[in-house]
Amino acid sequence: MNNTVSPLNRRYETEMCAIFSEKAKLDRWMDVEIALAKAHAKLGHIPKNAIKKIERAKEKVDLARVLEIENEIHHDLMAMVKAMSEQAGDGGAFIHLGSTSYDIEDTATALIFGDAIAQIEKRLTELKVVLKELAQRHKKTICIGRTHGQHATPTTFGMKFAIYYQEAERNLQRLQEAKKRILVGKMSGAVGTMAMFKKQGIEIEKMIMDELGLVPVLVATQVIQRDRHAEIIQILALIAAGAEKIANEIRNLQRTEIGEIAEPFALKQVGSSTMPHKRNPHKSERVSSLARIIRANVQTALENIALEHERDLTNSANERFIFSESFIVLDYMLKEITLILKGLKFFPENIKKNLELTRGLIIAERLMIEITEKKIMGRQDAHEFIRELSQRAFREEKHLKSLFIKCKVGKKFTKNEIDMLFDYSTYIGDAEKIVQRALK
Repeated sequence: MNNTVSPLNRRYETEMCAIFSEKAKLDRWMDVEIALAKAHAKLGHIPKNAIKKIERAKEKVDLARVLEIENEIHHDLMAMVKAMSEQAGDGGAFIHLGSTSYDIEDTATALIFGDAIAQIEKRLTELKVVLKELAQRHKKTICIGRTHGQHATPTTFGMKFAIYYQEAERNLQRLQEAKKRILVGKMSGAVGTMAMFKKQGIEIEKMIMDELGLVPVLVATQVIQRDRHAEIIQILALIAAGAEKIANEIRNLQRTEIGEIAEPFALKQVGSSTMPHKRNPHKSERVSSLARIIRANVQTALENIALEHERDLTNSANERFIFSESFIVLDYMLKEITLILKGLKFFPENIKKNLELTRGLIIAERLMIEITEKKIMGRQDAHEFIRELSQRAFREEKHLKSLFIKCKVGKKFTKNEIDMLFDYSTYIGDAEKIVQRALK
């Protein structure tokens, strides 16, 4: 029996879990320590032969030993320093020279974020490929458009998928834009003054960040300011909301009364423990459920911005949750929604049936416009005329076309003209061009 407490360790586990593992964090901490030592060596502060000893120490440090030391001294970063020093021989004397814990931790967090953002970018790119294919394939698949939950005018499924495609593209752009603010590090000491580096702080910091592929912050306290971290969590929440938007549309269109599309359902899949016939959209519902976690983490990230003076620890404990949790949950969500879309089922008969469900009322707007263009009456009068005719069709449960043919205004149109007006496939405007424009 698996006794893990968090579902992230099994049910929602993805490749992202390795990026946020304790081992990965330890490795990133040691990467920063090595970069710090290299900067000191270049400036002649420590012997150059100490670097290889410190680098080799990284390969020898065991996570279990670090945790053992932490259990004794109750300081996770210092436990790493001690464990690394044990393995570095006389090079251990130069590890962590001049730095404070969050010089190492915050800079390492940026390295982890870099790996995690790359994983999300990969998922979004995979999602875009699927959405683009669906938009192309269904750019002419006419369906009813709905506003306020009511039938409006015809649209296409291609339009739906093109909208999701463009949102995924915007989210990729948001990640790219945010990197210059997220992938940053610091090496400035207890309150950010670099006093411990004796007037060489800015030079040392730049050397370290160049080594690590990061950008130095221009000013910091003991920590990198948390507006940066709040920004990336907010972007993750935006991406999660986009995935939820797709999931909600699938859930709604899979309703028994609508039945236009459905998420994939495996041959041996069980929908309900008591109702054998059920085909619940539980995968889409799961995506919607998980989005709430990431949105909730935004609130915590925002509260972390207002730290006291030059440092307090009110951000530290919760960040152990919100960083890994937000990235891992989003990675799972994107993987799941992509798989759902790959196996999405379409039911053409129900799509066609729903177009006819209101007996022609979805063409009311078109009739109003045509009446106006024929100069039979002005736009406002045409609107009122068709509104009353539509209400009558609804009350009498008759097709709008049959009433329009018989009315005085309708007689000013030929049969062919009326047939064309009620041909839903000819009232989707530039939908196909819009889809093509969006996919470019």
